[in-house]
Amino acid sequence: MTVIKEYRVIGLMSGTSLDGLDIAYCNFKLENGRWSYQILETDSINYTPDFKAQLKNAIYLQSHALIALHNTFGSWMGTQVADFIKKHELVVDFIASHGHTVLHQPDIGITYQIGSGQHLANSSGQKVICDFRTNDVYYGGQGAPLVPIGDELLFSEYDYCLNLGGISNISLKQNNIRIAYDIAPVNMLLNHICNSINLDYDDEGKLGRSGQLNTALLQHLNSLDYYSQSIPKSLGYEWFASQILPVLDHHPDTTENLLYTSVHHIAQQLAKAIHSHKLSNATILATGGGAKNIYFIEVLRQKLGDQFTIVCPEEELIDHKESLIFAFMGVLKERNEINCLSAVTGARKDSSSGVIFNPA
Repeated sequence: MTVIKEYRVIGLMSGTSLDGLDIAYCNFKLENGRWSYQILETDSINYTPDFKAQLKNAIYLQSHALIALHNTFGSWMGTQVADFIKKHELVVDFIASHGHTVLHQPDIGITYQIGSGQHLANSSGQKVICDFRTNDVYYGGQGAPLVPIGDELLFSEYDYCLNLGGISNISLKQNNIRIAYDIAPVNMLLNHICNSINLDYDDEGKLGRSGQLNTALLQHLNSLDYYSQSIPKSLGYEWFASQILPVLDHHPDTTENLLYTSVHHIAQQLAKAIHSHKLSNATILATGGGAKNIYFIEVLRQKLGDQFTIVCPEEELIDHKESLIFAFMGVLKERNEINCLSAVTGARKDSSSGVIFNPA
């Protein structure tokens, strides 16, 4: 007998690249034990320069100011979602929100994503599921990456799933176990360099393509301790600020040369990680903003070699795979099913993570 269960969910994602709030209205269908999805409506709302600066500098706020931003951001997201629902005349079961990561130091038991679930629920008028990382960190895990549960259940046809957001992470099946981890900064680094000349990003990698290699910078970046650490492991803005920014300051150069060198550094670290798993004739699904950087993808293909095929899907999935998967994580939490994999994060056990808020 065919058994079908459907969920209509809005997924929200604000990434470390600070390019805005991604909204995806998704339909998930469970039929005969297999999940399928559709992305039905999407939007991406850019942050104003002031709001972007607030989010970027939130790590330095005093506790009361951080809590105030947490609440304000939740209310603001709720308003955006309410407008989105009204514009598209949507019927929604609930919202699943990642929030925006401000603090991520799982080794000392800290991860904090702002965007108050209660404020989001109140201002949108919808049930909300959020705070997907805290529980895993409580169980001794990294609280990241979280998207591998979606890779496992929605994108299993690919050998690797590669997210090229502010931070890159990879997900794959090895010895019948899903593993995943953060590899290196991507847009967090490239966009930071572009910001110095008042650009948000390097369109299609054109500036980077015109640069030349700064050998000393490349060697310094490649020598950072994180790259030799064993998995599970994950990155946050604190690491970027304390480890990457001083290296850039130590090797001043033109914007073009910094971008060119950073592209080669990132691609080299990605290729090193991918080759370490010894899968041949493999397909790689590449999503996130970095998949639109044509020059970066060219360099990555060169460093990987012919035995790997990089698939850059339609723009909607490139932009909204993370918001799609956080929506899916909300579905699994709603069903009290596992959505956080200990094999990925290093936690003591799998868990069904997330906190539920109803509008007051």
